Amino acid sequence: MSRRRALAVPPLVLALLALLGCATHPAIEQRTTEGPAAEQFFLYTVVLQNGREPTFEERQTWQDALDQKISGYLREHPEAANSLAVSKFRALRQATVGMTKEQIRILLGAPSETVTDRERLEKLARKYWPDIRDRSAEAWLYPLGWTFYFDGDRLVDITQYRP
Repeated sequence: MSRRRALAVPPLVLALLALLGCATHPAIEQRTTEGPAAEQFFLYTVVLQNGREPTFEERQTWQDALDQKISGYLREHPEAANSLAVSKFRALRQATVGMTKEQIRILLGAPSETVTDRERLEKLARKYWPDIRDRSAEAWLYPLGWTFYFDGDRLVDITQYRP
């Protein structure tokens, strides 16, 4: 009986530590030129959907598929293959100001929401609105509080807010 109780305690302890970690996690409010890497969102999605990290095979399948998407994009857009930002796109697979909507969609997938309403854009940008207001007409929302601001087809700003 005591052996069974000892086995039941670790999950409870882990759950309490996880809750404590969430409660003490500092708020994040930042404006940056470099957003999350594609792998961060892949890991987040798998953990959210399956409650576990991806297996080696799942990770490899995802990496191969992303490599194919990136290579296809660069074949269709040879001018992008020569840009300075291509290393962020191809090697680091990280969202970066200056990328196109298609590049962001390849790296991070479709946004959870698209916003064009000016009042809503202002609320999303928070204290950074004075710097963003004249350069952005659209925002894409992603998990973990990431917001990507576009002027036409170009990513012009990135913010993250997580209370």
